[in-house]
Amino acid sequence: MTEFTTRPEILGTFGVVTSTHWIASAVGMSILENGGNAFDAAVATGFVLQILEPHLVGPGGDMPALIYSAKTGKVEVICAQGPSPAGATIEHYTCEGLSIIPGDGLLATVIPGAFDGWMLMLRNYGTMTVRDVLEPAIHYAQHGHPMLSRVSATIKGLAEFFEKEWPTSYETWLPGGVAPEPHALFCNPVLAATYTRIINEAECATGRENQIDAARDAFYRGFVAEAIEDYLKTADVMDASGSRHKGVLTADDMAGWSATVEAPQTFDYHGWTVAKTGPWGQGPVLLQSLALLKEFDIAAMDPLGADFVHTVVETMKLSYADREVYYGDPDFATVPMEQLLADAYNAERRKLISNVASMELRPGRLPGFESQHDQTMTMLASMSGTGAVYEPTMAHLTEKRGDTVHVDVIDREGNMVSVTPSGGWLQSSPIIPGLGFCLNSRAQMFWLKPGLPTSLAPGKRPRTTLTPSIALHEGRPTLAFGTPGGDQQDQWQLSFFLRYVHHRQNLQAAIDMPLFHTAHFPGSFYPRTSQPGNVMIESSIGAETIKQLRSMGHDITEADPWTVGRLTAARRDGNGLLRAAATPRLMQAYAIGR
Repeated sequence: MTEFTTRPEILGTFGVVTSTHWIASAVGMSILENGGNAFDAAVATGFVLQILEPHLVGPGGDMPALIYSAKTGKVEVICAQGPSPAGATIEHYTCEGLSIIPGDGLLATVIPGAFDGWMLMLRNYGTMTVRDVLEPAIHYAQHGHPMLSRVSATIKGLAEFFEKEWPTSYETWLPGGVAPEPHALFCNPVLAATYTRIINEAECATGRENQIDAARDAFYRGFVAEAIEDYLKTADVMDASGSRHKGVLTADDMAGWSATVEAPQTFDYHGWTVAKTGPWGQGPVLLQSLALLKEFDIAAMDPLGADFVHTVVETMKLSYADREVYYGDPDFATVPMEQLLADAYNAERRKLISNVASMELRPGRLPGFESQHDQTMTMLASMSGTGAVYEPTMAHLTEKRGDTVHVDVIDREGNMVSVTPSGGWLQSSPIIPGLGFCLNSRAQMFWLKPGLPTSLAPGKRPRTTLTPSIALHEGRPTLAFGTPGGDQQDQWQLSFFLRYVHHRQNLQAAIDMPLFHTAHFPGSFYPRTSQPGNVMIESSIGAETIKQLRSMGHDITEADPWTVGRLTAARRDGNGLLRAAATPRLMQAYAIGR
C-alpha cells in the first residue's frame, strides 16, 4: 500500500540530519560532507539554531542529549542541564515576596549548561575543532539570516516592554529602534564577536582536545562568566511577578560546574528498548506510559480513532501524575523508578483506565513514599484552578512564549544523536551587555515548598521537560527522535512511536498523522496551572473521532490542522540504510540526507 505524505521519507547511506530549521539541517549535512561525524554535525547544527530560532533557544540555555557511539557501543545521556546557583534558596526567594518562581527574569535563571554540553560532545565523541563547529553560527550571526515570521512577531509583541524594562534586549532585537520584518536579514554581531573570541582563546592552546577545554574555560571561567557576573551585580529587572528582582547567579557558580555523561533510563516494549534521560527530566513519563500500554492491543486500534486517542491520553494522565510526586534530581531525592516501571505496579495502575475520561490527578501511592505523595497533593490542591498554561509549546501559536528546538543525526558509521536544546530564549531575560545573549528561565520548574523532589535548592537540577529519545530494535540502536513542546514533548513522541511501531508506517507518515495532547496535569512552566480533562487535538483527526471523544467525557479543544507538534526522526536499518523525516508543521523543519 502506497503511503501518501507531505514530504518523502529521506533515504540514504552516507548520513542524515533532521532539525527544526532547514538551514540548520543543511549546516549539519555540510559537516558530514566535510568529514565530520554525527556528533560534530549535531554540535554545529545546535549552535546555528541559536542564531536562527532565538525565540526558542539561546547560548544561555540547556541541552540534554541521547547519543549512541559506534566506537563504545553504548547509548548514553549527556546532561547539560545546569543546576541552580548557590544563592538560590527557598528562603531567599520567599523573602523576595514570591510564592512561585516567575517564568522570566533573573531569579528564574540556573547555570547555563548548553555550551559545556556541546563542547563535551565535541571533545569526547567528535573529531572536529571548535572553529569548525562554531564558524557556521558566526557566519549567520555576523552576515545575517532570514528572519522567521514568528521571531519577527515575537519581537514586535515585546518591543514596548523591552524598551521600557529590558533596554539591552531592545538594543539587540530592535536595532535602530525598528523591529525586524519577516524574511529580512537579521544580524547579531555582538554574539558573533563572543563566539569569535572563544575560538581565538581556544586556539591559544595546542591540540584539538586542549582547545575545546580552553573554550569551556573561556565560557565558564573566563570572559563570558565575568561579563555575566558584572551585569548581575547591579541588574534589577522586571519579571512575570510584576516586580523587579536581582539574580543570584555568580561566576563562582559557573566555574564549579561542568556537563556530565550518564547511563539512560530504559524500558523494553514489543521488541524495542527506549532510552531516555533520568528523572531529573520528564523523559521517564514516556517509559511509564509504555509500561501501562504494553498490555493493550494498540496494533488493533485505528491510529486515528477515538479508542487510540482515549487510551493514550488516559495513560499519559497517570504517568504525568506520577511525575508530579516522584520525579526530581536523583542527587537530591530518592526517585523510585524501578517501582514505577514494575509490572505489578502498572498492572494495578492499568485498572484505572476505563472508557470514561478521568478528571482527577491520580498519582500512585508507593510504599515508603506516602508522606511525599500526601505533601505534594496538598500543595497542588492549594494551587488548584484552571487557566492558560504558560509553557513553551505551540499552544497555542501565541507569539510571546518560548519553545525549543530538536536535532537528530545519524552518520554512516551508525553514530546517533538525539538532542533537544532549549532555554535562553530572547523573551526569557535581558541580553547580557557585551555578549549578545541572555540567560535561561529553567528555575521556574522548582517549587518554593520544602521537602519535595522538585523543591528549590542550591546545586539542584530543575526537572526539565527536555526529553530526546533513542530506541533500540532487538538490541540494535535504530531510531533517534524528539520534538520541542514543553510538557507535550513526551506526549507527541508517544503517539508517534506507537503509530510507528504498531502500524508500520514510514517515518514521515507517522509524523504527518494528526496529533493531540492533554494539559490535565500541572504544567511545568509559570504559573503552573492545569486543565483537568482537556485534550487539544488537530481537527484533521476527523469529526467522528472528536464526537466520540466528547461522548467519553473529554474536554476537547480543536486545533487547526498542521498546528500541533514539531517532531523529527531518523533511523538506521540493520543493512546500513538511513532514513529521516521532519514535520511539515510551521513549514520550518527539514530532513536532509543522501
